Amino acid sequence: MEVTIALEDRYAITPDGTVWSQGGMARGFWERYLEVFDSVRIVARARREDRGPEGWLPEVTGRNISLHPLPDYCGPLQFLQRYTALHAGIRSAAPAQGAVILRVGSHVANMLERRLQARNHPYALEVVGDPLEVYAPGVVDHPLRPFFRWHFSRRLRRQCLHAIGVAYVTKRTLQERYPTRSPSVNISDLYPPPMASDYTVTTHYSSVELDSRNISECVRIPRQQGPYQLVTVGSLAQLYKGPDVLIEATARCVQAGLDLTVVIVGEGKFRKALMAQAERAGLASRIQFRGQVTPGEPVRRILDTADLFVLPSRTEGLPRALIEAMARGLPCIGSAVGGIPELLDAGELVPAGDPAALAARIQEVLRSPLRMETMSRRNLAASREYCASVLAERRRRFYRCVRDRTQSWELRHGA
Repeated sequence: MEVTIALEDRYAITPDGTVWSQGGMARGFWERYLEVFDSVRIVARARREDRGPEGWLPEVTGRNISLHPLPDYCGPLQFLQRYTALHAGIRSAAPAQGAVILRVGSHVANMLERRLQARNHPYALEVVGDPLEVYAPGVVDHPLRPFFRWHFSRRLRRQCLHAIGVAYVTKRTLQERYPTRSPSVNISDLYPPPMASDYTVTTHYSSVELDSRNISECVRIPRQQGPYQLVTVGSLAQLYKGPDVLIEATARCVQAGLDLTVVIVGEGKFRKALMAQAERAGLASRIQFRGQVTPGEPVRRILDTADLFVLPSRTEGLPRALIEAMARGLPCIGSAVGGIPELLDAGELVPAGDPAALAARIQEVLRSPLRMETMSRRNLAASREYCASVLAERRRRFYRCVRDRTQSWELRHGA
């Protein structure tokens, strides 16, 4: 059986037909679906490029993995401008047979879900984001932001109520906001599920899957004094990850006498504005913009030279960058949004969008080597929960249930 997967990620296609991925959604990610399904069809935005973008990974497709490319867009205006072409692409992407998994929240997934609902075709969800946070005040600067927040969170609730299965990236946060219909069966507790057809399968697993070889075996021994190096990793296409908050917090730390530098890994349209912000704050020599860095060993090398990882996000699902930093034994600070509180202790959290609180927490942590060592030890232990061996079976159970439920639907409807 083929599985069609719709998501909000974007890809690049070069003249030789090679498909390039910007981050973690490369071939290795999609091969996990092939453990249960015969083939995978990705429905996502794609743009044509003369050559592979710097830092992107090639050869996403091939060997039973294909891409159904949709017109690329960025922001609500381009979405509306290209809606007719997007709608045509979605219409041709909607499968007559096979399983469908929508990675939500996603405009692409929402459009495909409409087509599926019109034909009563079953679908499952992987809930990886939260519209309540994506469109929260201060995250998106758009006059329709309050409407978007209400509309898309309401839509996600409805999708969870109609799905045959829902897998969340969090253990509890997203489940509480976006529940499934009753009755439901959590296959983390009960597998195989009952034979009845009127229930929803639920589970939780992260999109992040760590190779145990990439988890450091050593607790960090912190510096006794500066200069300290902070690092953050995330796209600069929007300000979701709060890099502007980190820059302002860094200025406050330097004014308080703390000797530190910051490495910002990521690329996007806000890079120039952030560089200008750093310049105005007198931090041009202290803040390094590394741009897009190839995932894997190049990113791990940057993490291994840092003293503290900071993720002041305004919105999150369960952040890959934070888990990968924890796996390197880095002490970490994050904002109290999405799944971050499931990863870090309360003393390592700060309110989103609050540079004063972030600066105070950075100073507290860096000036306490014993605390940093404790954080390192705890982060290493917590990151082991995201080893492939721990997550793989739970994920396979979910995919098998989606496959079996879809097969039952096809038999009943002669598909």
